[in-house]
Amino acid sequence: MDYQCIQVNKIAGALGAEVSGVDLSQPLSDEVIAEIRKAWLENLVIFFRNQEVTPKQQLAFAERFGEIDIYPMLQGIEGYPQIAPVLKLEHETVNFGGLWHSDTSYLQIPPMAGILLARDVPPYGGDTLFANMYMAYEALSSGMKKALEGLVGINSSASAEVSKTREDRVQTAATEFSRQELIGEHPVIRTHSETGKKLLYVNRGHTQRFKGFTEDESRPILDYLFTHQVRPEFTCRFRWEPGSIAFWDNRSAQHNPVNDYHGYKRLMHRIILKGDRPS
Repeated sequence: MDYQCIQVNKIAGALGAEVSGVDLSQPLSDEVIAEIRKAWLENLVIFFRNQEVTPKQQLAFAERFGEIDIYPMLQGIEGYPQIAPVLKLEHETVNFGGLWHSDTSYLQIPPMAGILLARDVPPYGGDTLFANMYMAYEALSSGMKKALEGLVGINSSASAEVSKTREDRVQTAATEFSRQELIGEHPVIRTHSETGKKLLYVNRGHTQRFKGFTEDESRPILDYLFTHQVRPEFTCRFRWEPGSIAFWDNRSAQHNPVNDYHGYKRLMHRIILKGDRPS
């Protein structure tokens, strides 16, 4: 597409683009918002550099794209419960959400999108990987597509791997849901409500089994899908700088923050936008 108000430059073949020519601290016209949304839907994740925005301005930008939701597992930052701190401190060795996942797929209505702002980044490392779930679905064999069609995934907030990544933060910012198990049941093959395209909707962080199957029965196929869906050719990698923002489609993209910066602090501010029930 030709963009009249913004510049869009792809960073990888599978997904991801940097958007420039816009200051997110300022009120944006409907025309600019429409172009950003087009770039977001087309590229699954878009990135902005050098954005000096306050929490209030970050919220104002997010509200132009949908209704803001509250992350259930952690308290928000002071004065802004809608903004969750994604934090790893110098002495910690486990990073928050440090594995491939789609945010909070254990909810019956998972978020549509995530908007992550870099506040404090290490001198090296701490990149985030993103993966394209349209491509993951399209690359499956016709037999596998047929086998998965109609299956429902059981997604849990209490999976051991992802629970471990929350432990440090739960110590200081727990909510009433932090120690509960939340369960979301969603189709394994999901149809995106805006693009109409099919995508693979399971993830290593939360999907435990198929409905009607045991975990042991589900595990071989799930392990295959978890490996398949993050093949290098389906991914992009983003290097953070202070003031960088990532805005991803939580329906069609997964992400994985790389934990390779021990001894350094990394602080991000995340907002999630309400979605619709997967179908």
